[in-house]
Amino acid sequence: MKSQITGKIIVVGDNIDTDQIYPGRFLAITDPKEIGSHCLCGVDENIAANFPQGGIVVAGRNFGCGSSREHAPIALINMGASAILADSFARIFFRNAVNLGLVPVICKGVSQKVVPGQTLTIDLDAGTVTVQETGEVLPCERLGDQAMKILEAGGIKPMMRARFGKS
Repeated sequence: MKSQITGKIIVVGDNIDTDQIYPGRFLAITDPKEIGSHCLCGVDENIAANFPQGGIVVAGRNFGCGSSREHAPIALINMGASAILADSFARIFFRNAVNLGLVPVICKGVSQKVVPGQTLTIDLDAGTVTVQETGEVLPCERLGDQAMKILEAGGIKPMMRARFGKS
């Protein structure tokens, strides 16, 4: 995993719950591409179809609230998201995202300082987000060492496989 992530953004609001990220009616789907195609359809049916590969989702407060379903970060990954920036996250979503290899970054106020379509660069080491169009640099919370180790391995399962020598 790179210490810097750059991508075009979409912006969603506050309290986006896991059922809006990946509605329960799609839980039986197993094809990753199809899973990604339904991502965020509880917010807007067209988000996944128009999402830029490697893009960044910017959200308000309490992103990922609701059920603890892992399908939410799985859908975001399969939609093509490289990271999620939010004012705050539901704790279980944050942990699930890290464990599945999706970068969640807390950046208070970010959702009010950007507009859809801008390009952001997240510097995980410095704990900053730079808006490419304006040069504005926003402070964000740095991820802890253990979360970074998990993300660098591509998720908790790849980390454990590497640690215990299983493929």
